[in-house]
Amino acid sequence: MSANRLPTVFLPHGAGPCFFMEWEPADTWQGMEAWLRNLLPSLNVAPRALLVISAHWEEPVFTLNTQAAPGLLFDYYGFPPHTYQLTWPAPGAPELAGEVAELLGKAGFDTAFNHHRGFDHGVFIPLKLVRPEADIPVLQLSLRADMDPQAHLELGRVLAPLREEGVLIIGSGMSFHNIPLMRANLATPAPAIGAFDRWLQKAIVLPQAERDAALADWQQVPGALLAHPDAEHLLPLHVVAGAAADSPGRTDFHQVAMGVPLAGFVFAD
Repeated sequence: MSANRLPTVFLPHGAGPCFFMEWEPADTWQGMEAWLRNLLPSLNVAPRALLVISAHWEEPVFTLNTQAAPGLLFDYYGFPPHTYQLTWPAPGAPELAGEVAELLGKAGFDTAFNHHRGFDHGVFIPLKLVRPEADIPVLQLSLRADMDPQAHLELGRVLAPLREEGVLIIGSGMSFHNIPLMRANLATPAPAIGAFDRWLQKAIVLPQAERDAALADWQQVPGALLAHPDAEHLLPLHVVAGAAADSPGRTDFHQVAMGVPLAGFVFAD
């Protein structure tokens, strides 16, 4: 890895507050939890800030959270009461929000600021494992509600220079996100369930131009709409892949949970 260019990361954030409650079977999320806890040590980085694009925030234009001390948004439903008492008091990054808005403006993107929204569970649930000390400033950036894959790849390209300024760009989503299928928790998944997962793992190791072209046309892939009836949990990957530039990608985590394949990807020199 270049000494002055941080990697970019796509991480799966699990199901609601899954890492902080009992689950059946008990080991459903243990592998993912262990990977998240070891993420920063494994990357051997000490970022000055985290820029996080979560599947759980969509706005008409790319929008930045400008709070100095964001709260938490418990945007999950039907879980045990103690999961609504979790804490993760990471500071915000309002100065970085200004830097990002300037980059996006120069690239022709409309942007907006949000001064009130807390970190959603796509941010605080996985990052409570990644950085339990909550001592690194975090800037959350929304998806754009039109779900245009090309626009999210381009967003990543615009953000890429931040990697040389100590910013770790993280996409928080799921490589497979079909809630009815996951609730069915199939003991023997149908072959079609694995098709998109296999394609995705091949796509992220392609050279930059081929990788971007593949991700732009993801909906044409066999199994794509089975894996993602909606796009919001995949598009954080487009952002971090765009920001990866010519850094090669790799599958850094893979497991089957709730009957579906789930992966985490790292793009690093």
